[in-house]
Amino acid sequence: MSTRIVVEGLTKRFGSFEAVTDVTFTAPAGAITALLGPSGSGKSTVLRMIAGLEEPTAGRIVMGDEELTVKSVQERRVGFVFQHYALFRHMTVADNVGFGLRVRKEDKAVREARVRELLELVHLEPFADRYPAQLSGGQRQRVALARALAPAPKVLLLDEPFGALDAKVRQDLRRWLDELHRELGVTSVLVTHDQEEALELANQIVVMHEGRVEQVGSPGEIYDQPVTPFVAGFVGAANVLNGEVIGGHVHLGSIRIPGAAHLDEGAAAAAFVRPHDVRVASGDGDVSAVVERVASLGWLSRVSLRLPGGETLVAHVPNDELHGVGEGDAIRVDLRNPKAFLAPHETSAREEITSPA
Repeated sequence: MSTRIVVEGLTKRFGSFEAVTDVTFTAPAGAITALLGPSGSGKSTVLRMIAGLEEPTAGRIVMGDEELTVKSVQERRVGFVFQHYALFRHMTVADNVGFGLRVRKEDKAVREARVRELLELVHLEPFADRYPAQLSGGQRQRVALARALAPAPKVLLLDEPFGALDAKVRQDLRRWLDELHRELGVTSVLVTHDQEEALELANQIVVMHEGRVEQVGSPGEIYDQPVTPFVAGFVGAANVLNGEVIGGHVHLGSIRIPGAAHLDEGAAAAAFVRPHDVRVASGDGDVSAVVERVASLGWLSRVSLRLPGGETLVAHVPNDELHGVGEGDAIRVDLRNPKAFLAPHETSAREEITSPA
């Protein structure tokens, strides 16, 4: 039976520096929960506290019905997979996988059967007698995952497990891990700064920034219904148009963008629009723009636009919807599904979230 993880008010200080502040979320049983955020957001510190590798300054951690806040790593029965594999170089693949079972003094026959089962599960049976140096990066990470699963942990914790791999191997391993998780159903917490990885793998995402939780929700909720400017800008590419709230719209020059009815009249506001929500219209769009550049990305194109006030707008447009649009053309566009927030007060914060990927 899968085990849920409850994290309540988790705080961690290193001297005078507070790395994590009042982090609260529940990782549902049998699901993958991703802790997503930029470097330094505190996500790995939270994972290490769940594992028992760091002691919280405040807060509590509960797995199932058992509070584990002050219990040792050994008492927690968690499997941990690191970014850099942490395999024993002098041990074979089979010995690496069976290491935890040997430490627990499992019967040799039981240990060998479990190792064979796991190597089959991770598709590495032919490599049992090889050493880590004889494997590719993706194969080493599968060995590390098999080793973490060997003692049948209550939960699986993964700290940037694909961060050291190239893009193609990461994509392959993500698909493989998704299939493996569907088969095993073990409660998992995944730390990543890769938005695509979190959106593809996780059932739930906890977005973190500067040691705090910004939003908790499903991938669809995080992407389509961001509740803070940081989430809107960090998860997926976004155009950010800064203006003033007038009559429930964000006004910048002659452009009126809806979606600001919840904001105070006259407030400085930022409207976030995804590049795929910038629709190149056939002449009757709401906003006029000039095409500065068209770059092919395969089946779609990245169109850079200049608005009347000098603002830059990026659109991702399927090639069959371009209708011959080229550089220098004056066109009309529609801005769909905008999300409006009070404008960030600090210039540095604004710059961090305004550059479309």
